[in-house]
Amino acid sequence: MSAVDPGAFLGLEGDSCGPSSLGVVIPVPYEATTTYKTGTLKGPSAILEASQQVEFYDEWLEDEAQRFGIRTLAAVEEKGSPEQLADHLEAVVSEQLQAGRFPLILGGEHSISLGPIRAAAQIHPDLVVLHLDAHPDLRNEYEGTRYGHGCVMRRVLEAGVRIHAFGLRAISPEERDFYPTQQQATYVGARELLPLSGPDRVARILQDLPDGPLWLSWDIDGLDPSIVPNTGTPEPGGLDWYTVSELLRKLDLFERQIVGAELVELMPVTGQHASDFACARLAHRMILAGLRSKHRNP
Repeated sequence: MSAVDPGAFLGLEGDSCGPSSLGVVIPVPYEATTTYKTGTLKGPSAILEASQQVEFYDEWLEDEAQRFGIRTLAAVEEKGSPEQLADHLEAVVSEQLQAGRFPLILGGEHSISLGPIRAAAQIHPDLVVLHLDAHPDLRNEYEGTRYGHGCVMRRVLEAGVRIHAFGLRAISPEERDFYPTQQQATYVGARELLPLSGPDRVARILQDLPDGPLWLSWDIDGLDPSIVPNTGTPEPGGLDWYTVSELLRKLDLFERQIVGAELVELMPVTGQHASDFACARLAHRMILAGLRSKHRNP
């Protein structure tokens, strides 16, 4: 296995990822608007490579994603603006959704989210984005663009899609004041979750989650940097591993429909592979939850 070709997700190739596969992994090594540390364009390949070591059996969901079939597509290479990327990815993801597959997009910076979410919203007008992040990403404009990573959820709202965010702990006054004006956007800050125990934390996150099919838009900096330190803007005080794992288990138990997902903002560092592996493990749990949902809601 070379650095150029990190291999397929979970190492699933050949007969295990034929045309009947329900799952599809789409790497998007895009980085154009990052504003602190750079390197997220290497995130997808690092996750794919680390996923070769992930056990097929997931102890939290008590199932194996491989049994549904997972194909890994060639990386989506886009050198243009975030707006061009959104159009490009909307077409790519729409094709997969129309074919009845569950897409997991691996980033790359968070600006990659807009196109896939727009594609899902065309099929599911009542879509809800469950947004894990340290930051709201609701600025109207940031660093000279309205489509960068700091603005992506503002553009999602303008596309008519509802958002329920959790884990937020770095918010600008503009975003703080914007939330109360929006009926389509709700959030649970990390500070609110701090005094709660594990099960109560999950219950609080789900408390205001609207009805409707879900899209998981998860920025890895939503987790505490003690778990994934290698991200572009690590913020202390994030969520723990067991809370996000139990959240996925609860969504599965409640049979919430999950139609797609992205995992973004890993910034791999040579010689420090713990973050890569944590992201690969989380990506596996996310796609497994989605595939189980897809199996229930064909």
